[in-house]
Amino acid sequence: MKRSRRNFLIAATGAAASPALARIAKADDYPSRPLHLVVQIPPGGSPDIVGRLMAQWLSDRLGQPVVVDNRAGASGNIGTEFALKAAPDGYTLLLAMSANAINPSIYSDLHFNFMHDAAPVASISLIPLVMEVNPNVPAKTIPEFIAYAKANPGKINMASGGVGTPLHVAGELFKLMAGVNLTHVPYRGESAAMPDLLSGQMQVMFGVMPASLGYIRDGRVRALGVTSAKRQAVLPDVPAIAEFLPGYEASGWYGVTAPAGTPPDVVARLNKEVNAALADPGMRKRLDDLGCGVFAGSPADFGKFIADETEKWAKVNKFANIKAE
Repeated sequence: MKRSRRNFLIAATGAAASPALARIAKADDYPSRPLHLVVQIPPGGSPDIVGRLMAQWLSDRLGQPVVVDNRAGASGNIGTEFALKAAPDGYTLLLAMSANAINPSIYSDLHFNFMHDAAPVASISLIPLVMEVNPNVPAKTIPEFIAYAKANPGKINMASGGVGTPLHVAGELFKLMAGVNLTHVPYRGESAAMPDLLSGQMQVMFGVMPASLGYIRDGRVRALGVTSAKRQAVLPDVPAIAEFLPGYEASGWYGVTAPAGTPPDVVARLNKEVNAALADPGMRKRLDDLGCGVFAGSPADFGKFIADETEKWAKVNKFANIKAE
């Protein structure tokens, strides 16, 4: 196990269980002033909505305002750096995303080390993608698509929402595991890529499930598989890609982290409140409506998940030679 991963897992476990750190704050005294939840994207997108839902829940439970602070730019790196360099006192939190596990192996000039500088607090949700093709593509199953791609190497265009996005790396993981050669075509966001998939200029895309459902149900694109480990209730007849490529899994995710060194009692209190939100039927429905599956657990669970994701995407990014534009 690499040193950075080992240290991160030790820190994640310690945040939940260690009885003593240099700076101890009792959960009973916390919080005594407003908190800030940094969101890495502009207002309006799914992460922002999830962040605001969680901020309102925490405000009600903690008795202090939780202010959403949108700090977008550089694929989330601007907001991440700001949050991780804040005082480790539990008053500045980050809505962490899958980009935080993807970016370290893409960007060579980051001014932070996510695995070293972040304290995992709580996971919130997993967001599956769906492998979708233009109806003119003759393949109707994953095995048929793999055979079609091997018969036409480099001739199938794979759209994504940009270099290094979850949509991109999900496709690269598929290429790696299936042994196929697809031509990646990055767009400025999934919404910009979809028209070309619908027109047939692009043949395949790994799209965010909530944004794709309408097109799938209308028959304007054909769903071949979901990227989650298991089938999804909203598309019960669409198999998981893992049914044909065992071990394949590529979901987006959201969670909460704090700066490293945040007192363990504070981390435990925040984890308790986030998990209470995820157990609430009203909150679960709001997340389901956004296409976000509930993903609860301890700080240590979340820390191991982040470490696993970081290792996985580093291998994929190296295979695909993905570098920041």
